Amino acid sequence: MSFDLATGSAPLLISLPHAGTEIPDDRRGGYVPRALAVEDTDWHMPRLYDFASEIGASLLQPRYSRYLIDLNRPPDDAPMYPGASNTELCPTRFFTGDALYQEGQTPDAAEKLRRREAYWQPYHQALQGELARIQAQHGYALLWDGHSIRAEIPWLFEGRLPDLNIGTASGTAADASIADAVVAAAARHPQFSHVLNGRFKGGYITRRYGQPAQRVHAVQLEMVQAVYMREAPPYDWQPQLAAQVQPVVRAMVEAALAAGKALYA
Repeated sequence: MSFDLATGSAPLLISLPHAGTEIPDDRRGGYVPRALAVEDTDWHMPRLYDFASEIGASLLQPRYSRYLIDLNRPPDDAPMYPGASNTELCPTRFFTGDALYQEGQTPDAAEKLRRREAYWQPYHQALQGELARIQAQHGYALLWDGHSIRAEIPWLFEGRLPDLNIGTASGTAADASIADAVVAAAARHPQFSHVLNGRFKGGYITRRYGQPAQRVHAVQLEMVQAVYMREAPPYDWQPQLAAQVQPVVRAMVEAALAAGKALYA
């Protein structure tokens, strides 16, 4: 199985599409050696969201690295942010812009299709199926797409990101009351900067599955890694930092749940 899904009792699915770290043995030889350390992973996401079971949320996470295939990109590989640097469905560059693959080893069209069918499609079938199950049980569904990234990556964006980057696809993926509740929860902790629909508005998962008119609402949280871990090797979890921000993340998720309940009361 290329992913793990734990089902819950609440009307909430937490998706962590960039938490995987594995690269299949038969593909490792094509990458430059540096790539095997999977530096652009959304590190420690399952640990950061370990409160999911306590609040009854379902949790979906992949085994494999985004370097194999990016589960948060559209199947047609259309750029998420036109005019800016973008990583592809089957990424060919690190976040620094350097090449991921050895010369002549970049995946061709047939390999991209194989990866899409073997890894991308099963994850999205599970995601869609779990949202359908939740909606059938509760009458609506909430999707929280959890991500993290280094605070400064010049190839992708200028300057330093805010600590908490909330995205609802410019308001199209979730009802305004849900977005407002999440923002209000973040604002109660001013030691962490936040923004709504800034540089990161939500990737494919948020944009594709957030359909408020169909009673499915999606929120992406792109967190700066420096607030809970070391951004340089060995990319380790920093308990004192994490203990400060983890309750804030939980408060934001619980605010979304409460707003959804109020919306459909």
